[in-house]
Amino acid sequence: MSGQPLTIAGRTVCPWVGNDSLYLAYHDEEWGVPVHDDRHLFELLALEAMQAGLSWITILRRRDAFRQAFDGFDPQTVSRYDEQKVLSLLADAGIIRNRRKIEAIIRNAAAFLQVQADFGSFDRYLWSFTPDGPIVGRWASANDIPAATPLADALSRDLRQRGFSFVGPTICYAFLQAAGLVDDHLAACDRARQTDSDDYPA
Repeated sequence: MSGQPLTIAGRTVCPWVGNDSLYLAYHDEEWGVPVHDDRHLFELLALEAMQAGLSWITILRRRDAFRQAFDGFDPQTVSRYDEQKVLSLLADAGIIRNRRKIEAIIRNAAAFLQVQADFGSFDRYLWSFTPDGPIVGRWASANDIPAATPLADALSRDLRQRGFSFVGPTICYAFLQAAGLVDDHLAACDRARQTDSDDYPA
């Protein structure tokens, strides 16, 4: 795949969208948009863990099944999952049936709740890493976008110290992009132009 912006039906978008309508909707409506809802943040963190080693479109296509299987990604509920629930998830053909990832999400739910208790919300904790608001990178090519950054490294280290797993720097950078702490729409992307012309939500 070329790192250059892609033109689809007269629109210029980031090249990873390809010709997939689901990817296009995610690109236009979610990627790089700041998220402040804790449940949504937990969902994104869990989905990024599931994505490790896979393509993001694989996860998007199963997102509804993940939401159903993981009780809407309510961290209180997920943190109480037992071995019987793990076995039922491993039998669910609608999701990624990987025991290590499933068990990591359950552990992460408990760690997530502790962060909420320590900081008042996971949102408050997470956005403390970018106190001046979203970091906007207007790259010329997708090949210029880093796989990880010092910010992702710092978040990864802190999350691991707090008991999270499947939160390496690359996963954390993808999470930061998904949650809108980082906006990496290419400079020529129509979505970037739209965002830059509006009052950016923070």
